[in-house]
Amino acid sequence: MTRLVVVTGGTRGIGAAIADRFRAAGDEVIAPGRRDCDVTDETAVREFFAGLGQVDVLVNNAGISASAPLAKTKLADWHAQLDVNATGAFLCTRAVLAGMRERDRGRIVTVASTASHAGYRYTSGYTASKHAAVGLMRAVAAEVAGTGVTANAVCPAFVRTDMTATSISRITETTGRAEADAEAALAAASPLGRLLEPEEVAFAVTFLAAPEAAAINGQTLVLDGGGIQK
Repeated sequence: MTRLVVVTGGTRGIGAAIADRFRAAGDEVIAPGRRDCDVTDETAVREFFAGLGQVDVLVNNAGISASAPLAKTKLADWHAQLDVNATGAFLCTRAVLAGMRERDRGRIVTVASTASHAGYRYTSGYTASKHAAVGLMRAVAAEVAGTGVTANAVCPAFVRTDMTATSISRITETTGRAEADAEAALAAASPLGRLLEPEEVAFAVTFLAAPEAAAINGQTLVLDGGGIQK
């Protein structure tokens, strides 16, 4: 059966890889970027999903990050990360959940981060928002337990994306390190000793979204080579 899959933030990086993998499996995929649907805008989200009809799989992938010591973290950056990473996942999940419950089938997968399980220096807003996103999935999973709907999260370490490239640039600007050394420092944060590729995250998402994954609900799939074991 062809499913309708929505991947927010699906125009590049992890989102694009996820969208490509679903398409390769024969699913119909809608992968909006911010210009198509601002996930922080309640009205925009409601109108976007109202125009789609039956959504079988929702992937909450839209996300942003900022980095600074807590004392230098701007309130605007704090709010922006919570708005996109947590509230965005809430609004999109709320938009599809009633229909999934009515049909007694559906998959919701949120792309979180290892920062949803552990605190990292200089990432207070990002870490808090990803903890919130995972908490949302667990709460939704409790609501839909025993039905044909599931809600889970994937939690990767650093992935080779534009967002990570920005983090590398911040390190080079702050420390004067070469880009290769800055990337190595990020890679060393997990036992993998390398950056994840977007396709690896896409595999994890499609696994959790598979019809055969009906027994997996309220779980976090950590992608870091074994550093965080949950």
